[in-house]
Amino acid sequence: MSGLLSRTNFGARPKVGVVVLTMGERPEELRRAVRSVLAQRLVELDVVVVGNGWRPEFLPGGVRGIFLPENVGIPAGRNAGAREVSGEYILFLDDDAELADGLFLHNALSLFTADSNLGMIQPRITDPSGEQTPTRWIPRLRKGDPKVSSYVFSVLEAAVVMPRRVFDDIGGWGDPYFYAHEGIELAWRTWNAGKKVWYCGDLVVHHPVTSPTRHSTYYRLNARNRVWLAKRNLPWVLVPFYVLSWTGVQLVRSVRQHGAGLGAWLGGWVEGWRTNPGGRVGMRWLTVWRMTRAGRLPIL
Repeated sequence: MSGLLSRTNFGARPKVGVVVLTMGERPEELRRAVRSVLAQRLVELDVVVVGNGWRPEFLPGGVRGIFLPENVGIPAGRNAGAREVSGEYILFLDDDAELADGLFLHNALSLFTADSNLGMIQPRITDPSGEQTPTRWIPRLRKGDPKVSSYVFSVLEAAVVMPRRVFDDIGGWGDPYFYAHEGIELAWRTWNAGKKVWYCGDLVVHHPVTSPTRHSTYYRLNARNRVWLAKRNLPWVLVPFYVLSWTGVQLVRSVRQHGAGLGAWLGGWVEGWRTNPGGRVGMRWLTVWRMTRAGRLPIL
């Protein structure tokens, strides 16, 4: 699946529902994000800005605002927006992300047209100032060159595109997570629906480099949601292997960071085991095999 089919003839313009999630704390970035969406060519758009605990105002023509009275979390906020847009495809975009050019969506949709088994695309995400791309933005074990495309088994949630039918079939984003790891579940469930997830190095979205630890709940939710992710999705026999492998990774990281956040992380780890997140959709063993064959056994 190399290269873009930017000259594909779609006939009637395909319609894309676009959900931009915001808490209203980055007004200039939000304006740039919306402008980059409205600049898209050769597609029809249905755009909503979801205010997560904030009332969207002064939006440009053709963009609707959705007011959520309280911050319901990132995945639930995206789901609220998804319920309000229509189209054969759906794009989720963070309020501090920008589509790099006016043919971004047209080129992305051409990939779905070329491969009916494709279920989701994560573009290459770069800092507009030229800062080096963090390895965590390349969602694969062997990071390598960020411009190289490949199958992946998690996505960076800042920008993803998928057919609307696939999104609906897999049940959307996992509301209980609030923040952290919902992109892994979305990718796993896309694979479990018989589709593939593609990291496209030829498609670019700009996003400033930020630290995930800027969120005060980062360490607790990172650990809790890692356990929930396993309990909600993996065959039960794989659950302890997945959690233990990531526990080992976190302990190594904590040693390197002189124990930063370890107490909160361990508290979240215990919370994950003690609580029931609901919404379990056990992964089929055929999916485990397909993912393993494509490059990643789902225990790490």
